[in-house]
Amino acid sequence: MILFHRVRRNVSMEKNKLLTVFMAGLALGVPAEEVRVDFARETGAVLPLHGVNNAPMEHWGKQRAFEAAGIPFCRTHDTAGYYGGAHYIDIPNVFPNFDADETREESYDFALTDAWLSTVVNAGTEPFYRLGVTIEGGRRKIKAYHIFPPKDYAKWARICERVIRHYTEGWANGKKWKMRYWEIWNEPDNPDMWQGTMEQFFELYRVASTHLKTCFPHLRIGGYASCGFMELDGPINPLYANGSYLTWFKSFIDYVNAPGTKSPLDFFSWHIYTDDPEQVAKYARYCREYLDSHGLGSTEAILNEWNFINHKKYGREEFELLKEMPGAAFVASVFCLLQRDRTVASTMYYDALPTRSYCGLFYFPSLKTTPCYEAFRMYNALFRLGAAVQVDFPGTGVYACAAKGKGGRAAVLLVNNRPQSVSITPVFAGAADAPWRVTRLDSIHPKTASGGSWGPGTSLELPSLSLVLLEQGAGR
Repeated sequence: MILFHRVRRNVSMEKNKLLTVFMAGLALGVPAEEVRVDFARETGAVLPLHGVNNAPMEHWGKQRAFEAAGIPFCRTHDTAGYYGGAHYIDIPNVFPNFDADETREESYDFALTDAWLSTVVNAGTEPFYRLGVTIEGGRRKIKAYHIFPPKDYAKWARICERVIRHYTEGWANGKKWKMRYWEIWNEPDNPDMWQGTMEQFFELYRVASTHLKTCFPHLRIGGYASCGFMELDGPINPLYANGSYLTWFKSFIDYVNAPGTKSPLDFFSWHIYTDDPEQVAKYARYCREYLDSHGLGSTEAILNEWNFINHKKYGREEFELLKEMPGAAFVASVFCLLQRDRTVASTMYYDALPTRSYCGLFYFPSLKTTPCYEAFRMYNALFRLGAAVQVDFPGTGVYACAAKGKGGRAAVLLVNNRPQSVSITPVFAGAADAPWRVTRLDSIHPKTASGGSWGPGTSLELPSLSLVLLEQGAGR
């Protein structure tokens, strides 16, 4: 990932002090806002936006926190820490001797990857497998190990083929799991991830994607986990870029479209780290519109690294804030915006490995879940209903999304991402007049709490950086 700093959690820092600093200068007064929901107007399925990267390193069990939050996808990038923990996920880890015979079972070491992935699958979460290597960060300046172009692109593709067969067809005493998405590399536009040229990566992508799509026409093959589109708003730091991110993106789209180098691209994945949910939505629109305008309307756009990050504004404190209500309100705001715009097929938050500074879902070492985790769980209440419905919300810090299911079940998620309280008046069409059950998430209720009931025609007061889930119908 970009700017991949690993910082120990400062356990001596008081959370209340952090939140006080974050919300300093609160505006006075309670502005009134209106959110309109039309339950008669379906807008498609609720999108699987609450996916994550990684999970606690448990083996042969079940990620129960994933099950409780209905986490739809778990992307396997940077798994188990530095260098993929030496034995997980990465191609050099599961196939440690590149000169070995790639057709023989004994050339592979799937043991620990099998044991860890089983805990994800057992929780009902689908693995999203990154074919490539873990970021080497600043360590590459001491010595780079695995971030070079493979010495034989065709053989690398055949090794990936066997990995896929192991997990989807049972090859080499493997599994027959539902694993539809296979991503070629991660952030080749980042020198911490790729020590070759742009042209070398494009060729690797062409060779690998063509081979894998031929072998597995029913699976989704794509990449390249772009660093994203930050240049739309200003210059990027050249220390963290292999040239221009936009040049990489546009040149890659031209390359996979050109007759002589045409390549499969079932999905294009990209990343963003920001504390502004509107910026996430802006870049998602840019990506979707660019793909559509270049004949790639059937190519899914997937945001598979994102988080509440602003190094300049918060410094190291951001790794505390992203676990608390600032992070929770941010991710819920992103859920609402992307659900409304439908510019991405799915998202995967970075990260859910508790030992990682970017992990917003768990405290370490207790592994207790955070307020940010609760935002994922609240969104899942909509996801499991199935059908998204039309929602109109003010934006600029006040967001909403809604869904309905069978038997008159319905749910609405309201988000106040402003630094001051807000009064929201929900206006519903096509819903029963029966009372709605209220669940709150805020600095006073960091683990969600029942807030009684709400009836149409009245307003709800949302404190700064807070969520409210309204539910009607059968139990949660």
